[in-house]
Amino acid sequence: MAGIRACQCALSSAMPHTGPVMELGIYTFGEVTPDARTGEQISVQQRLRDLIEEIELADRVGLDVFGVGEHHRPDFVISAPAVVLAAAAERTQRIRLTSAVNVLSSDDPVRVFQQFATLDLLSNGRAEIMAGRGSFIESFPLFGYELRDYDSLFEEKLGLLLELREGERTTWSGQHRAPIEDRGVYPRPLQEPMPIWIAVGGTPESAVRAGTLGIPMALAIIGGEPARFAPFAQIFRRAAANAGHEGLALSINSHGFIADSSGEAAEIAYGPMKLMMDRIGRERGWPPMTRDQFEASRGLHGSSFVGSSDEVIEKILYQHEIFNHDRFLIQFTIGSIPHEQVMRSIELFGTVVAPAVREALG
Repeated sequence: MAGIRACQCALSSAMPHTGPVMELGIYTFGEVTPDARTGEQISVQQRLRDLIEEIELADRVGLDVFGVGEHHRPDFVISAPAVVLAAAAERTQRIRLTSAVNVLSSDDPVRVFQQFATLDLLSNGRAEIMAGRGSFIESFPLFGYELRDYDSLFEEKLGLLLELREGERTTWSGQHRAPIEDRGVYPRPLQEPMPIWIAVGGTPESAVRAGTLGIPMALAIIGGEPARFAPFAQIFRRAAANAGHEGLALSINSHGFIADSSGEAAEIAYGPMKLMMDRIGRERGWPPMTRDQFEASRGLHGSSFVGSSDEVIEKILYQHEIFNHDRFLIQFTIGSIPHEQVMRSIELFGTVVAPAVREALG
């Protein structure tokens, strides 16, 4: 019954994309790995302070979205996205503030909704929730969940989250959480309905779910050739059309870094990116990143957006021809990059890349 009600509530609150041709923004997980060149590591306190400055600059240079993702590991500082975004809300005016992602499978949808409703009120209607399963598993034992329930937890909790935004009183029951009997959930957000996205990493089933429920989809492309991901966009849109949803937004989320020249961007980004990806690769059985692989990913047909402003502009427009997507988010901090260099990358993205992309797309 919970799944049926989730579908019904999603059908009544599907959100077609009504914004600009393409929204441009940034996401981060708040990396706190050692500097690839010096071996020094800043404190988690300083990393959070730097992050608020980065969000403030993104707002000032006219970017549309900033997202922060949830992790529960020592190499990432953000475990409470809504708290970080609430601090940023007080330092920004226009930019939309989203999670990227909330690991909904191991969280309580009621608390997630309340936290982001509070953020929405503090930010004057700029909050969004991006729900996902997460790319790491530390949160499951931390919060007392079993990995064998990985799929059913997400499906059930997504259904509850969608139902919570339908109205202030909720009656719900499921397998993994105590039932709710006609209880009010407060505060209510300023936006009605609260924007909710599903983040997917490249499974057809996830694309079908997003389209069928009428929820915008964020597709992470952090390796391989992006053109090979085109079927996921097609699956998403076909499922949406079959369920009666038109114009659902699609976001492409990718790694990158922008500097004043292509060579400078590569030299700044390669060391930190290799350090972070090799660390994760050791856990997952991936081979170490080579410089040749890194350079191939920077090409027009590769997955990363590491380069000069002109190269990044060309690549965004090239991928728009493939996906016709409505939002593009770039992660500048794959590994720890010095704060001043991240700030320069944000400045170039907002003042050079974004205006050119918007002009080219009309």
